[in-house]
Parts: sequence; C-alpha cells; structure tokens
Amino acid sequence: MNFAATPLKPAAVPTGKIRRWVTLVIFLGVAGVLGKVLYFTPDSTSALYLNHLGQILVATIMPAAATPSASTTTTSKPVPESELSTATFGAGCFWCTQAVLQRVDGVQEVTCGFMGGTLKNPTYEDVCTGETGHAEVVQVKFNPKVISYEQLLDWFWRLHDPTSLNRQGADEGTQYRSVIFYYNEDQHAAALKSEAAAQKNFSKPIVTQIVPAAPFYSAEAYHQDYFNNNPRAGYCQIIIAPKLDHLGLSEDPSATKTTPPAK
Repeated sequence: MNFAATPLKPAAVPTGKIRRWVTLVIFLGVAGVLGKVLYFTPDSTSALYLNHLGQILVATIMPAAATPSASTTTTSKPVPESELSTATFGAGCFWCTQAVLQRVDGVQEVTCGFMGGTLKNPTYEDVCTGETGHAEVVQVKFNPKVISYEQLLDWFWRLHDPTSLNRQGADEGTQYRSVIFYYNEDQHAAALKSEAAAQKNFSKPIVTQIVPAAPFYSAEAYHQDYFNNNPRAGYCQIIIAPKLDHLGLSEDPSATKTTPPAK
C-alpha cells in the first residue's frame, strides 16, 4: 500500500473580490501619499482635491449614482426661523458632521462653513492652506422643543474623536480641530459640563476647544449636502457611510430622522 502523501488541491480563491480589495488599498495608499505631498504645496489645485482622502481619485472609479432627493422626512414639523436656536461645531471634515446631524430629529438645517479665523470671507482653498486660522464647522439650526443643546453636544462627542489634536483620521491640520463655538453663557456652561461628562468615555484627554462664536462663513455650494448628493464618492463610501452605520443612522436622506435620546 502506497502511503505517499497526496498533494493537496489548492482551494478556490475568490480572486475578483481579493483583486478589488487589493486595488482599493493600493489606490488609497497612493492617494494618501499624494495628498501629503500636495498638502505642502497650496499653489497646487490638486492639493485641494486630495485634502480629503479619496475624495476625487476613488470617486473616479465608482459608478455614478442618481442624486437622491434632498428632502428629509422628520418626526417633527419644520418651524419658523425665529423659533430655532443655533449651534456651531467643528469635528473634522464638515461633510461627515453635516451628514450625521442632518439625520437627527429636531435639527432643521445644517450648513457647512468656516469659523474662528482671521481672513474675511475665506474660500475653501484659503482654509486648506491652514494659514487663515479657520476651522471647518457646521452651523446647526435646531428646534429646542424637540432636541436640546445638551443632546446635540452628546451627538458631537459621539461623531468624532475629541482626543485627536488637529486631526480626524487622514484629515490633518488646524482646520480639522475639534471645537465648540458657543453663542451665550448658557451654551458655554453646557459645553463645559458636557465635556466633563464625556471625558469619562475616553482614555485620553479631550482636546476640544470651547470658545466664543465668531463670524460664520458658509462654504461653497458644492460642499453643502455633499454626502446626500454624492453617496457613491470614495470619501463617502469609505469614511461617512461606515460612520453613519456605527451611529445607527440611515444613509438614506429620505428616511425618518433618528429621535434624540430622552431628556
């Protein structure tokens, strides 16, 4: 009887799936390296588009998707501007922050923009240089009868890493700093109290700035509703969509908003 070992037949490997993942990893690596190089050459137009990892490069290999409806179903009805309160937060890329807070009930409007710098009417290109002092922020108009400022702060701590100084993931620079801009002493006191409570959830010290609100400058039109309008873009698929899923929020902008936790 021949006891010679029988050669094992190689198992079938889903090469297509592996190839896609390898290509994506290599592609993101190249995008990251180029982004770092071009970040230090603000004259380069390309740097502006590589500043958010995968924003343009990965999007070029993604199939185009139909633009979804910008309308949002809410459990609370819109109210007049005079009945709304304002909050402004910086939590890294404003596309991410906007996408999260747009899906919270009681939030009526979220606008991407800039605050905290020295240059009047800055453009995105200006802020990308890191020399204007501005932070990428979202200005939130919310109904205080539905969601409190304290509840918005709870979302703020959850949607980013407040222990990371001037950086969120691959987005690096003072424009990506964690910051709360308060409009009155009530918001100031609430932010300080909320920060102390949130610190218990983090092993490293929170580095979030809590400072008085400054002039708000709205970002260019193409930054507004970026995730809702470009759900298949690389940055949206790799960064924003997983964040929404982690927070239990729907990617569908027409879905019913998430009800805030009980007061």
